[in-house]
Amino acid sequence: MKHRRILGMLLAASSLPALGAEYLPPQDIALRVLAAQPDVRAAVAQAQATAADGRALAVGGYEWEATLIPQRRTLEAAGSYREWEAQLVRRVRLPGKAGLDREIGRHADIAASLRVDDATHQAARRLAAAWMGWLRSALVAREAQAQQALVVQARDALARRVALGDAARRELDRLDAEAAQARADALAATAEAVSARQSLLAGFPGLPVPDQPPALPDPAGLPGGAAHWRELIVARSHEIGIANQDALRQDRVAARARADRRPDPSIGLRVMEDRGGAERTVGLVVSMPLGFRHRDEVAQREGALALAAQAEADGMRAMIEREARDATLAAEARLAQWQALQASADAQAVATTRTRRAWELGEAPLGEWLLAQRDAHAARMAAVRARVDALEAALKVQVDSHALWHDDDEEPDGVPRG
Repeated sequence: MKHRRILGMLLAASSLPALGAEYLPPQDIALRVLAAQPDVRAAVAQAQATAADGRALAVGGYEWEATLIPQRRTLEAAGSYREWEAQLVRRVRLPGKAGLDREIGRHADIAASLRVDDATHQAARRLAAAWMGWLRSALVAREAQAQQALVVQARDALARRVALGDAARRELDRLDAEAAQARADALAATAEAVSARQSLLAGFPGLPVPDQPPALPDPAGLPGGAAHWRELIVARSHEIGIANQDALRQDRVAARARADRRPDPSIGLRVMEDRGGAERTVGLVVSMPLGFRHRDEVAQREGALALAAQAEADGMRAMIEREARDATLAAEARLAQWQALQASADAQAVATTRTRRAWELGEAPLGEWLLAQRDAHAARMAAVRARVDALEAALKVQVDSHALWHDDDEEPDGVPRG
């Protein structure tokens, strides 16, 4: 019932309007770049090793053991004889143990596959943070350059007025200082943007990064509501799936240890030839370990580890639920913050335009316009950062819910299909 409810929720997600992603790397390119990350490649190799371990468990570790003993017997009355003894023995798993071994391998294999997905997910998180960090720094640099151009334009206009004797030289000196500061700010912001772009390229080789940032859409609310996305994040969590599979595997390991309280016997064939072939013997060899205390203690240990693994799985689910709640709340808060800061920037722009007009008409001092201009610049900077922050918060929800930069080949609770 629970899985049908969650599956219905996942199917409903496909009908929701997608969050705008035109400013992000395309899905196919992002998946290719993520697959090339070292930690993802390491997880793939580890999954291959785990699959081999599972096949080895299914086959079993018991092999045939052959023993050959050639010897010579000497009798005073009858002379010497060549004799030999051969034995072929193999330990045999008791009924039920092979099935438990296959289950152990299967759960380990599923967990290893989920670890590949989780490594890709963590790489997608890093890509999102690095991409948005570059966008943030590039847009801040663009705003700083626009501020520099605006101040330089005002300075050039004032210089012409000074040349005509229509303005005081001290005002030009003040604007020269303001232009120099704006240039320094623009250079610093540009250098930071270049560094962020280079870090993005170095961290994700093969990722196409344009020279200039793409246009950003206005942030919007999460389609379907925050509660829907919280449930989606939890339902598709690789971490929860891994913890559940580890708990199931450890439960089977504990069952296997309990089964081992009945030791596996060794069964084989023994053939002997004595007195140069005058005597021949064929026999059945059966042996059974007789120690039990060690096996009991091992079973107790594995049972305790199974309880611990289940507790860790419960804790992982609680942690992912908290993270999902925090992520969706952050997306809503960042959106509201951007809306407020954008409104402030728009109002400040109107006030600054009026103040500049008053200064140009001689109705306000230069210092009043400069102060208004600095306030407007700060408001625009805050709005730019808030826009990127809001988009990044929504992007984090998309990545964590596997709506973006993930293969859509998973069942609820992170278990791969097939």
